[in-house]
Amino acid sequence: MRITDQIEIADWELTESFARASGPGGQNVNKVSTAVELRFEAERSPNLPDPVKRRLRRLAGRRWTNDGAIVIFVQDTRSQARNRDIARERLAELVLSATVVPKRRVATKPTYGSVKRRLKEKKVRGEVKAMRGKVDE
Repeated sequence: MRITDQIEIADWELTESFARASGPGGQNVNKVSTAVELRFEAERSPNLPDPVKRRLRRLAGRRWTNDGAIVIFVQDTRSQARNRDIARERLAELVLSATVVPKRRVATKPTYGSVKRRLKEKKVRGEVKAMRGKVDE
């Protein structure tokens, strides 16, 4: 599976297993294993550079396992073939998003005017709140 010009996922890195899906579908749900669990051995992949692996681990979140694999579970449709395609698309999107290097944030100071406006608004709010409460006669 080709992701970019430099990154290609080999078939040996992907493992698919099938299970019965939950939800609506009539007897089809009880008889056919349509849900797909796609497992990608990301940590051991020779095609992924280390920076991409680090970003991929952060993006994958709880889909990243302790042994360095990404597990994608799909049970969207009643078709096993369609669920396989969806799982592979999701994996490709995840790896593609990990190839994008995030822009470094440049720290900036707030403008003098914005600081003044903020402090003025805080003072006005404080005065409004100070006017609340018991009235002295």
